[in-house]
Amino acid sequence: METTFNLKNTIDSIVKEKGIDKQVVLEALEQAVLSAANKKYRNTRDLEAHFNEEVGEVELFEFVTVVEEVTDSYKEIDLEEAREVDPDVEIGDSLGMKMDASDFTRIAAQTAKQVIIQKVREAERETIYNEFISRKGELINGIVRRYEKGDLIVDLGRAEAILPHTEQAPREVYRQGDRIKALITKIEMTGKGPQIILSRTNPLVLAALFEAEVPEIAEGVVEIKGVVRETGSRSKIAVYSHDNNVDPVGACVGMRGARVQNVVSELRGEKIDIIPWSDDIARFACNALAPAVVSKIYIVEESKAMEIIVADDQLSLAIGKRGQNVRLAARLTGWKIDIKSETRAAEAEMLEHASFDGSIDEIQEELDAALDSAPAEILDQPVVLAEEATEALPEEPAEESEE
Repeated sequence: METTFNLKNTIDSIVKEKGIDKQVVLEALEQAVLSAANKKYRNTRDLEAHFNEEVGEVELFEFVTVVEEVTDSYKEIDLEEAREVDPDVEIGDSLGMKMDASDFTRIAAQTAKQVIIQKVREAERETIYNEFISRKGELINGIVRRYEKGDLIVDLGRAEAILPHTEQAPREVYRQGDRIKALITKIEMTGKGPQIILSRTNPLVLAALFEAEVPEIAEGVVEIKGVVRETGSRSKIAVYSHDNNVDPVGACVGMRGARVQNVVSELRGEKIDIIPWSDDIARFACNALAPAVVSKIYIVEESKAMEIIVADDQLSLAIGKRGQNVRLAARLTGWKIDIKSETRAAEAEMLEHASFDGSIDEIQEELDAALDSAPAEILDQPVVLAEEATEALPEEPAEESEE
C-alpha cells in the first residue's frame, strides 16, 4: 500500500507542480511498464499496460488468440484452457490475462522514472508553446537575464525569450535584473523547446503601449488606423474615433499629457505624433505632416502621388530633420509626397509661363520672316473666307440633251 500511495502521490504532484495533463503522465507510466515487459519477453508476446485508478498501480495484460490447435505458445491458447479463464470464450476470440508484474517492478520503476521525466518535459514544452502562440502580438513583461552574442535573454517566468540585436531599439542598454516590456512576434518549436522571439522596434509595440494606456482604445471606441516608426527617434500614429463625442487625439494624449508621456517614457524618449485619421486622403496627408501647416495640395490619383505646398517658414518643419517628417508621413498615408515652398512653387510656375511665352514669340518671328520673303503678288491677294470662296467658283455648264 505504501508503494501504491507513493505512486499516486507522485502522479498528483507532477500534475499539480508542472501543470501537465494527468492523462499524459498516466500514458507515460503505462508506456514505461510496457517497454520493460517487452524487453523482458523480447517482444514475443502481445502485451498491454493499463493504470488502475482504484488500486493505484499499473497492471500488465497478455493477449492470446483462442485456437483449436496451438502453434505459437506465446500468442495462442487452446479452447479448453481458455474456457478455464472465461467460460464464454469462442474460437478466434482474443483473451486478455493479467500477468504478474513483480518480476520487472524495479526495472519498470527505473524506466518509468526516465520516461515520465521525458514525457513531462515534452508536455511542459508543448504547454508553454500553446500558451505563448496564443499570445503572439501581445506586449509582455520580463526580466533581463543576460546577453548572448548581442541578443538579450529575457525571463518570462515559465520560459525564456530572445530579444535579437536587430529588434533592440538604438541606444537602449539593459542590465541583468532590469524589467523590460517587449512584443511577442514569433514562436517556434525547436529540439530544445519553444523559442520565443521578442521585439522592441516593431510598430505594434507602440500600438500595444497605447492600448494599455488608453481605455478608449482597449474598448474599441478609438481605433488605431496606422503606425510608423523610426525606432528611438520619432513615430506617427493615426487614430480614429467611432464616437463623435470622443476626441481620438485627446484620448491618447490624456489629462495633462499623462498617457502619451507614459508611452514616451517606456520608449526612452521617442517623439510621438498623434494624427487624426481621415478617409479624405488630402486631409489625412495634411494631418500626417504635422506639426507643419499645409497651404495647397495637388493630387494625382493614378500614381498615388501628391505635391504639397507650404509656406517658406514651414518648409523645414514639413520635411523634418534629414527628411524624417515627410518620410514618415508618406509611409503612414501610403502615398508619394513631394513638398515645395510657396516661393519655389511660384518660381516653377513662372518658369512654365516663361517657357510657353517664349515659344509663341519664336513662332511669331518665323511667321514674320516668312511673310517678308513672300512674293508681292501673293501678299497683295485679299483674304477670302471659305464661304466667299465657294460663291466665287464658276458654275458648271449644263449638259446638252441628245436629240
